[in-house]
Parts: sequence; structure tokens; C-alpha cells
Amino acid sequence: MFRDRLDAARQLADRLTIYRGKHPLILAIPRGAVPMGKLIASQLEGELDVVLVRKLRAPYEPEVAIGSVDESGWTYLSDYAQIDGGNAAYLKAEKQRQLDIIGRRRAQYTPIRPAISPDGRLVIVVDDGLATGATMIAALHGLRASKPAKLICAVPVAPADTLAVVTELADEVVCLEVPPFFQAVGQFYQHFDQVDDDEVIEILKKS
Repeated sequence: MFRDRLDAARQLADRLTIYRGKHPLILAIPRGAVPMGKLIASQLEGELDVVLVRKLRAPYEPEVAIGSVDESGWTYLSDYAQIDGGNAAYLKAEKQRQLDIIGRRRAQYTPIRPAISPDGRLVIVVDDGLATGATMIAALHGLRASKPAKLICAVPVAPADTLAVVTELADEVVCLEVPPFFQAVGQFYQHFDQVDDDEVIEILKKS
């Protein structure tokens, strides 16, 4: 059980100290992981930015991810997407909805500069936890195409089956806890408050 996201971020930073001073690029998945990314970037003397990905929601259970999409439009679909009602027409519309949100967030989050290029960089992708892993899968896939020198996934908690999938996509995975019984990321935090766009914008502006 973590007190909050910053507690989890401190513990992750401790596990990543080998990369301190190597100018890592810390890419946080908005919104919850951005305060975590700020702390980790500070501890490792790195650079902070966001990687913009969105989950594709199940038609009748919007909290359930049946896939994800990255900023380029590349789409990942889970094996059970169609079982959960994700037919072709729904997925096309849902993908466009999420791409529209990604576009708005890019305009909000980094209005005066482009995204920082991961090309040739030591890249650490941070999230506050993995459930299905859909958004992390999209993030790692998209970043791999940008040819980072090393691609690391860093999360406080994830179920074993999700971790196995993500491990295939990263050069290294750092996960603090792999609990045998997993329902949702929030169950492993005492405080799991929402992070809003204003907080993300302020953190990125100062970074």
C-alpha cells in the first residue's frame, strides 16, 4: 500500500538511482503520473515530458479498457475487444474521440514547444500503475519507433499477467509490487486523488 503517488514515485526513484546523472528523459502518462514524473526527473537529474496515449473504452463499461491509441494513431486492441462490444463502427468512433482528446491535451500541455524527442535517449516511461496495461502498451510501442537508446517501463504496481506483456515491449521493467489479487490500481493507494489538467500544465510549464 502506497500513501499516495508521490510516495510511490520516491520508491521508484530509489530503484532507478543507477540512472541518476545520465540525463534520462522521464515520460509520464497523463494525468496521474505527471506529478510522479516530476519527482523522478528531479531525483534522477533528468528531463520531464509527457507521452500522450489514451485507452479505448468498452461501450457499456467506460472504465474498462479494450485497447488504446497513441498520438500517431497506432491502435492496440485487446483479445476481448469484440467480446466487450467493440465492433468496427464503435472502435472507429472511439478511436477518433480519444485522438481528439490527445490533440487537445498536446495543445494545452506543450503549447510553446514540441514534444521532446526520445531519439537516442535513455527513456523512462512512468505510470501510477497498470491494470490491463493498454495505455502503457501503446506508449512503449510508439516510443520504440522513435529509437530510444534504452526504453524502461517504471510503475509502482501491476498484475503479473499484464507485466508479462509489457516486459516484451521494454528493455527493462521496474515494478515495485506484483500483488496476487488485483482489481484496480487505486486499491493500492491510501490516497488516490484525481490530477487535473491545470496541475499538469503547471508542472510542465515549470519543467
